[in-house]
Amino acid sequence: MVHLFLSQTTCDDDNGDIDINAGAASGMASLLEELGSLLWQVIVANGRAESRLWLCSTIASINSIGPREQWVLFRKLLESSSHRRRIAAQVLQLVFEKKPREAGKLLAKKCYMLEKFFSGNPGRILQWFGNFATSGKYEHQKGARAISQYAFINRDVCWEELEWKGKHGQSPAMVATKPHYFLDLDVLRTVENFLENVPDFWVSNELAETLKDGEIFRIDMKFFTDQFTHLMYEENAADVWAFIDEFLNDEQFSNLCNLLLILLNENELSEFMIHIHKVCSNLHSKVSWQTEKFQEPFSPSFWLEILLLTSPQKLAIDELLLSNAVINHGRQLLRLVQSDEHIEEKDKINEILSKVNRIRDEAQHWSLMKECTKINRLAAMKLLGLESWVVHSHLALQCKSSDSWESFFLANGIGFRKSATFSLVGRDGSSHNGGSRTGDSSSARVPRNIKKRHRKKRKKYPADYDHSSSDELTEITSSTRWEGLGSDGCWLISTDTYSSPWSSVCISLSLILFL
Repeated sequence: MVHLFLSQTTCDDDNGDIDINAGAASGMASLLEELGSLLWQVIVANGRAESRLWLCSTIASINSIGPREQWVLFRKLLESSSHRRRIAAQVLQLVFEKKPREAGKLLAKKCYMLEKFFSGNPGRILQWFGNFATSGKYEHQKGARAISQYAFINRDVCWEELEWKGKHGQSPAMVATKPHYFLDLDVLRTVENFLENVPDFWVSNELAETLKDGEIFRIDMKFFTDQFTHLMYEENAADVWAFIDEFLNDEQFSNLCNLLLILLNENELSEFMIHIHKVCSNLHSKVSWQTEKFQEPFSPSFWLEILLLTSPQKLAIDELLLSNAVINHGRQLLRLVQSDEHIEEKDKINEILSKVNRIRDEAQHWSLMKECTKINRLAAMKLLGLESWVVHSHLALQCKSSDSWESFFLANGIGFRKSATFSLVGRDGSSHNGGSRTGDSSSARVPRNIKKRHRKKRKKYPADYDHSSSDELTEITSSTRWEGLGSDGCWLISTDTYSSPWSSVCISLSLILFL
């Protein structure tokens, strides 16, 4: 049976410390180190890119970095990364998608670049300029509005550049009374004439006004990302950099991380972690991480924030990748281990899991906790993460039925109630708590402040963990019922004061965080 040791009960001295066996702690640590080496072999064999993606996701969940700090971090990437142009292109694409009007206003000041945009490209010309109104009830749109207004205002010098489809052209007076006559304009030939003979049109207010809504970015976003990237790095355009700086300051840190960090190689990701460490160290000098800003022990990044705040040394990227994998991606890692591609490692890992399960008891657990206070924090985090992964793997392999889960609850002093409705928290935030069976070990409690944090963060697990596994996770329907659970069902448990039904998958993900 898997034991969590939610509370320390055995004491042997006046200080209330548990009976510490240094030899036992060393033996357990050695087994966990051996397990870590095997898991790292599996991770590397599967490709390090996935483990980097996992770490990027964890970094993205850090919530203690403010707007100013995130601007410093990402501005440095744009200035010094070997992939800075790719990073800038991604940022610009996000800007064009999320703030098209603001970007359009900036483009309106640089509308001269549209000459290049339309030259030799009939598709773009027709898409932008072929938007004349069909009747007087409507106004011309986009480039059609620009060319019609400019042609009327400057009719003495450019009306002859308008090409008409009929046998004869239209006069300004006639088109002024019947604007729909512009439908007879040969748009392609007219724009080509303007490109060749009317250069003032491409820097005109009439054209600039049509760009301010940002609609033009939809025609070919890559062209504009390339042009703005050129302005940033070749011309060092101050207004473009100021615009990007404002966006970096305002955009969510998680969005920027998820979009940009995957472009970095491991050395650059390691450098980015160093910069985060510097930023977090500065924050640490101003605000204690025990304050509300840092009180998120169920956040995937909590362990990483502690390291960044308190570790003076450079954090080894391999150690970070492994620690993050066992702490935050235990299910994915277990699936890799159980796959047919890693049979040799699987057998060795199963042997180690059996050894750990045989010797792991309360004294071993708390001895290991004590030992972790004597070593550097990254090594300690890795050991604690590996122990939690051992627990997670045992839960996944041993608790496959309703009876086995309830035996586990009883053995660990966790009060439980069977949820009769198999419901989850509804979309409106309400929950439907039913139950017919109650464990008699409800006296086991986690500290009150931990329960509050747990209840606050539990609903965020779906954003941080992979939900693509059809054999472990199921879909939540509009009726808020958890379908396909079969005999496992859901429980209300005492660790969150019976507030919401939990499936077996969510329980295993959550309870290991109490270690």
